Amino acid sequence: MFNALKGMLVTLSTTLRKPVTAQYPKQHLPLQERQWGFPALTWDGEVGEPYCVGCMVCVRMCPTQCMSGTMVDNPKHAEGESTRRKIIGDFEINLGRCILCGICVEVCNFDAIEMSHEHEISHYARNGRRVDLPMLLDMGVKYQHESNWIPPTKKKAAVAAAAKAAAPAVEGGAPAAEAEAGEDTAEKESEA
Repeated sequence: MFNALKGMLVTLSTTLRKPVTAQYPKQHLPLQERQWGFPALTWDGEVGEPYCVGCMVCVRMCPTQCMSGTMVDNPKHAEGESTRRKIIGDFEINLGRCILCGICVEVCNFDAIEMSHEHEISHYARNGRRVDLPMLLDMGVKYQHESNWIPPTKKKAAVAAAAKAAAPAVEGGAPAAEAEAGEDTAEKESEA
């Protein structure tokens, strides 16, 4: 009898509690900052072209072989507008085969691919989840704007520059410390 009442009290207390789950897909919880969605290609706004040079490292390293692409000569390099000699011509990812492992992002040497926040790309057709270069770039630009994305190489350079700028302040403090140490030794010598 006592246990039945105790169980009813637990049920009553949880009935009045705010739910912690959402009725997906009618309700959407906010995405976490570090959530991974499907991979997307990033856009270099300074030059007006993709970061991807079509080196195909991501294609070779993909464990599910869900990527394919081609490399072409970059016309902007011939005109002197870009430092990239080659650029991606065609690129396709079969998102139905992608397992969101992030290896493509890890192996990319050009900051050209990122795991975006896109996670709701459903389709009724068997090959409807194949996305081409324009769609991948749209996903990447959207991700860059939403997350205030900075290329990791530029972020490293900014951190290194900040550390270098802070170094003279530390070095500037060193002579003052040495001067204080010198004063202490002079006082000790005068006392002796």
